[in-house]
Amino acid sequence: MSSNPQIEMNHTDMGTKSKHTISVLVDHNLNALSRILGMFNGRGFDIDTISFGEGQQPGLARITITTHGDSQIVEQIIKQLHNVIDVIKVRDLSFEPFVERELALIKVSAHPSRRSEIMQIVNVFRAKIIDMSPDKLTIEVTGNNDKITAALGMLRQFGLVEVARTGTVALRREFTGDT
Repeated sequence: MSSNPQIEMNHTDMGTKSKHTISVLVDHNLNALSRILGMFNGRGFDIDTISFGEGQQPGLARITITTHGDSQIVEQIIKQLHNVIDVIKVRDLSFEPFVERELALIKVSAHPSRRSEIMQIVNVFRAKIIDMSPDKLTIEVTGNNDKITAALGMLRQFGLVEVARTGTVALRREFTGDT
């Protein structure tokens, strides 16, 4: 257990229900993830997406959680995360510049007569075709949640066969253009 967890949050959204992206640095073990999921479940907090992965330092992992709620709910989430064993640092990225990405693998029906239409959509979304068979294409799309949702919406007309979608991963933006 870490001895000095840090909480960083800005309280500018009083009373407004909004999306929040929370970055949590933890000791790298599945018990940390399990405890965080248990905390959300036990207190009735919503998780929109969650991603867990090895961090830049050996023995640490970063968990990115997207959730929604008013400032009181998010403040409670942050405080409760602070109390979870193995949590080192909690940061609500929502009120500062940050970069976020999500990945989706989308398998669509692709009759040869419609492939060029699908490829045009793939190009518009700067996606990639990563696998193909005589009657299907698998497409990789990366971007923010809205981009992934829009790509899915455009590809739905061809017949979605399978969709695998990650949660959001995010980091605080270092360069903001200010001098």
